[in-house]
Amino acid sequence: MPGDERTTTPRLEQGLSAADVAQRVAEGRTNDVPPRASRTVWDIVRSNVFSRINAIFAVLLAIVLSTGYLIDGMFGLLIIANSVVGMVQELRAKRTLDALSIVGQAKPRVRRGGATTELAPNEVVADDVIEIGPGDQIVVDGKVLAGDGLEVDESLLTGESDPVGKHLGDHVLSGSYVVAGVGAYRATKVGREAYAARLAEEAGKFTLVNSELRRGIDRILRFITFLLVPAGALSIYNQLSGDQALPDALRGMVAALVPMVPEGLVLMTSIAFAVGVIRLGRRQCLVNELPAIEGLARVDVVCADKTGTLTENSMRLAEVHPLGKIEVPPEQVLAALAALDTRPNPSIAAIARDYPERPGWEPTAVAPFSSARKWSGGSFANHGDWVLGAPDVLLEEGSAERDEAERIAGRGLRVLLLGRADGPVDRPQAPGRVTAVALIVLEQRVRPEAKATLDYFAKQGVSVKIISGDNAASVGAVAGSLRLPRSTEPVDSRTLPDAPDHFADAVERTSVFGRVTPEQKRSIVHALQRRGHTVAMTGDGVNDVLALKDADIGVAMGSGSPASRAVAQIVLLDNSFATLPYVVGEGRRVIGNIERVSALFLTKTVYSVLLAILVGVPGLIGMDVLPYPFLPRHVTITGWFTIGLPAFVLSLAPNNERARPGFVTRVMRTAVPAGVAASAACFASYLLAREGQQPNYIDQIHASTAALITLMTVALWVLAMIARPYVWWKWALVAGMAALSALMFVLPLTRELFLLDPGGYTETLVALGCAAVGILLVQLGWRISGRVAGTALSDR
Repeated sequence: MPGDERTTTPRLEQGLSAADVAQRVAEGRTNDVPPRASRTVWDIVRSNVFSRINAIFAVLLAIVLSTGYLIDGMFGLLIIANSVVGMVQELRAKRTLDALSIVGQAKPRVRRGGATTELAPNEVVADDVIEIGPGDQIVVDGKVLAGDGLEVDESLLTGESDPVGKHLGDHVLSGSYVVAGVGAYRATKVGREAYAARLAEEAGKFTLVNSELRRGIDRILRFITFLLVPAGALSIYNQLSGDQALPDALRGMVAALVPMVPEGLVLMTSIAFAVGVIRLGRRQCLVNELPAIEGLARVDVVCADKTGTLTENSMRLAEVHPLGKIEVPPEQVLAALAALDTRPNPSIAAIARDYPERPGWEPTAVAPFSSARKWSGGSFANHGDWVLGAPDVLLEEGSAERDEAERIAGRGLRVLLLGRADGPVDRPQAPGRVTAVALIVLEQRVRPEAKATLDYFAKQGVSVKIISGDNAASVGAVAGSLRLPRSTEPVDSRTLPDAPDHFADAVERTSVFGRVTPEQKRSIVHALQRRGHTVAMTGDGVNDVLALKDADIGVAMGSGSPASRAVAQIVLLDNSFATLPYVVGEGRRVIGNIERVSALFLTKTVYSVLLAILVGVPGLIGMDVLPYPFLPRHVTITGWFTIGLPAFVLSLAPNNERARPGFVTRVMRTAVPAGVAASAACFASYLLAREGQQPNYIDQIHASTAALITLMTVALWVLAMIARPYVWWKWALVAGMAALSALMFVLPLTRELFLLDPGGYTETLVALGCAAVGILLVQLGWRISGRVAGTALSDR
């Protein structure tokens, strides 16, 4: 049977043949979990077309069309606009995410027919033999076939951070990753049977879940729902209980209800996020979780690993510095140790490049490199026991050799100690006493873009902390060359206090940390979070995984380990630290601009609700019923020129202001005073133009036009204030909207089409006078709200 131990064991070294693979594909025993990508085309179409807001507008459109006044149904175009614009942007974002996800996904090394090749995860089949090494993610469940010092971290599944040793016959679970050693395992459970398959499916969807911005908008929409029910009911009662003809009453009712719905708010939010994905995709930045765009805008501390982030991932062997009497040439030992590692890290790879000749020593014990212990080693028959690692870990404090290593590291170089251990390297107490033989000096190249990136964060008020497993002096020298603040005081993490409060104090005042273990990296992130910071962690290695997972935002390099890419919300596929400012900028653009357009949409909702109440109250208390001042066509053009078009432009504009908490409160402090003032001024203009009479058809048009002039003037003022600070295109935007609004009242065609007639100069002056009073009330309301609780959004 396929998968039976007896049929697969004899061929483990070769892996499956092409015929074996074809048989398993035919049987459906494939790893058919969908790749990390966006949702389906149908999901996008369904969510954009069959939305609650579109359903409300469809019902109102049917009511208006039943009256025969087709032009009053222009607001129905919003159904098409909401659907088409949202679908187009999200489909573009889907294409970007799908393409980048394929580029950025982990590719397991699968042994088939005696050869090893990299395959996409969904090409793995049952019984495949998969080779693994440090940093590799376990893509399917399996059983270990071979291992050499193999250690697996299952913290992403179990929460336990201690590595688990894996031996022949042990089970490995998808979602875990290798922290040390090499080996191979046979796939036993693939596809949706694998342990982490369900989690992987959910992780890559195009979603705004856990977004503070989205939660804020949901709160606002719930608040609006409470307002809509009484205001809508009052409007319906008022318009249908008067002596108007039924078609006119229905048009008035629809005109009152349509502007109460903030139809573009959710749409603009989706567009802003989708455009952010597209823009970042052009910079080879994969966003695994969309809230990460928003989250980076809130970041005030960036924790960066040195290697692969500030410096190039590759290294060069600069010098072998002998120490004392040498019995065996260090070059031979280094070549022998390099030959043991089939998946070398950058340090071992640099040594292997310079010493490719293997001495042929027979290994009797191997200790693979681990970020926790910071050394590796090998025991060789007749050639002794050797270790290669951090001098300040392997040597006693105060030794001359360790002091020499510190001096060299102070120049920004990486220094390793080659030493002889006093016993086999696989002993529990290894390495024991180490005799220093030579210092291995490696050079790292600082990334050319690193300084500009650090300068950007400094200007933006974002603190940068360098967290590295390297020697503290070496890390401090690199940070000092980039002029990072407080880089002259690097701290060895082994000296950090254990008490949580003292530990957090030390983390707060320190910028450079050396000799940090993976667990300590996570502790540093936790300490900063407990102090109220929003933390981003950047890294590329398996030693960064724990911190990447627990940081508010995890940013991995595209060339980093599959495990680091799997847990990060953002992957920089171009491996450039300089891309990070653009990611931060996109987050700030999204949040800042959505905050602005939210204020516009909610101002409209507030004045629409209040105006419906003001118009409906006289009928409730026994006075003459007032017809609603506007027709549906009037509220449509008001929405076009004071909210819709400007909001679309502003939602895509640059915005570098750092996000602040209190989104809902700030938006409401802007929208409520503006909405109250606009509704009061509009209602006053309407009453003054009517002069308390029972107007005829022409007089009603005059009164409606006067009220519309007042409303649009105040709304344009709100737009002008929210659009600040000004640049040339914002001046052009506000001036263009004002000009288009004015033309609606001047051109004969639009006056006839939209039933606009302000009457004489007196009515127009009264309307503009009411608008001036409304503008003063808006400014007064903003000033009061600003004094009560800080600066309002409009005061930016």
